[in-house]
Amino acid sequence: MTVPVALAFPGSLDTPTGGYAYDREVLRHLGDHGIAAAPLELPAGFPLPTPDMAQDALARLSLTADGTLLLVDGLALGALPAEGLRPLAHRLVALIHHPLALEAGLAPDQRAALAASERAALALCRAVVTTSRATARTLIGDYGVPEPRIRVAEPGVAAAPRAPCDGAVPRLLAVGSVIPRKAYGVLIAALAGVRDLPWSLTVIGSLDLAPGESARVRASIADQGLSDRITLRGAVSRAELDAAYLASDLFVHPALYEGYGMVLAEALRRGLPLVCTTGGAAAETVPDGAGVKVPPGQADALGAALRPLLSDAVQRRALADAAFRAGSALPTWSQTAAIIADILTLTHAERMAA
Repeated sequence: MTVPVALAFPGSLDTPTGGYAYDREVLRHLGDHGIAAAPLELPAGFPLPTPDMAQDALARLSLTADGTLLLVDGLALGALPAEGLRPLAHRLVALIHHPLALEAGLAPDQRAALAASERAALALCRAVVTTSRATARTLIGDYGVPEPRIRVAEPGVAAAPRAPCDGAVPRLLAVGSVIPRKAYGVLIAALAGVRDLPWSLTVIGSLDLAPGESARVRASIADQGLSDRITLRGAVSRAELDAAYLASDLFVHPALYEGYGMVLAEALRRGLPLVCTTGGAAAETVPDGAGVKVPPGQADALGAALRPLLSDAVQRRALADAAFRAGSALPTWSQTAAIIADILTLTHAERMAA
């Protein structure tokens, strides 16, 4: 039996973020597990759509065949009105990367509205797929999703060569869009505290999603006198990103919160020594001992974690070995898709039997 599914997402599937990368890989692999999955593009503008955008999205969902399950990315689902989703509830499955209200930089009224909207939307779904155990716990505890309705499908990691980590001057790499939640301002402050040591930093990630934050980060780099040591490359191709991993000596991730942290898994897979925060699921994505973890939002703690690794190649090598061991145990994308296929197949069967 082949199960028809539409994976719905807002805007372009090529958007350079971890959530969209997850959606692309799932679409690519679901067919190997008995799922006839097709992409369904919804209007851009989520998670803060205009009323017209929301109605357009609901119309596109409604135009799909009634026998097709709707696997809807949470970036859109949580911002859609429950009254519009209710006629589709019999075939709704949520795909939640992280709750919308936990995005940094939201006004209090926006945060409250998104939390209420996502809670109502999730209550209508037949099943919920999420990308980490930490996010599953949040959905159960804060959003009222019954535990039996949730399945965790952690992102897969493609096979990749190990990074040699052999730079004479430590080359730091950070990957993630320049948005408030990624806390690059905290990283810049931390690096200003270790300016007495040799290092360089390359930041890879879109500069266009939050132009105001990008401007603040650029200004902070200039104010700290670090323009000759920090490069903001913006979004790059997959091949360029792979090359950047290989050309780095230390991965650093200052995010305030992660629903999983796919770039953390990619760094582990390549055996990069790693410093990250404990924000959200990041604390579990990086196993204890496979990286150095500090509380989010604390520049002093981040700088203190970086200093010994920047100073001592032996410490970096030991951490790189631990990271590589952890990365070698991560799931493949086929395994991720198999978990999602199982819940879609079960949901389809339950619906047919009803």
